[in-house]
Amino acid sequence: MTGAERRQQLLNVARALFAEKGFDGTSVEEIAQRANVSKPVVYEHFGGKEGIYAVVVDRETQLLLDRMVSTLHGGHPRAMLEQAASALLGYVEESHDGFRILVRDSPVASSTGTFSTLLNDIASQVEHILGQQFAVRGYDEKLAALYAQALVGMVALTGQWWLDARKPKRDEVAAHLVNLAWNGLSNLEHKPRLRLH
Repeated sequence: MTGAERRQQLLNVARALFAEKGFDGTSVEEIAQRANVSKPVVYEHFGGKEGIYAVVVDRETQLLLDRMVSTLHGGHPRAMLEQAASALLGYVEESHDGFRILVRDSPVASSTGTFSTLLNDIASQVEHILGQQFAVRGYDEKLAALYAQALVGMVALTGQWWLDARKPKRDEVAAHLVNLAWNGLSNLEHKPRLRLH
């Protein structure tokens, strides 16, 4: 196995363990054992548990951020909201171990930690887009930050819940999120559906 292949193997093993047991519940010894290597091999590649954890978190953070930002590309605001909700829930569905790692050790309500930092990055992107839409529609652009935080927080907390619930299906959950965000409680549709499909 090449050094790069060994490094990737260790990252895959560590990712699964961190998702299953969290940072505190995972040891270098366990990572090495599952990868069928000695502990010094883990230390050689990552310097320890903190190093391998940092790489795993950085990769998951970038994956989710790239996925979210790539959906926010102009168009009608409702379509962008649908795309963003679907993107986050798609990440939860397809990379549930990664999402579990991001939310386990840094809850969304925390003001510090990787997940809240990531959500702030996403909210900044949303704020920029909302600000443009607010300006066009005559709304106070200063409120774009508030709305961006509310929308991203709503979707992220629902994603945390859906990580374990897994019902209803992803598009249905996204449709209900969009329904609440778009229509508000006073104008909820009885059977919402995404308009993208």
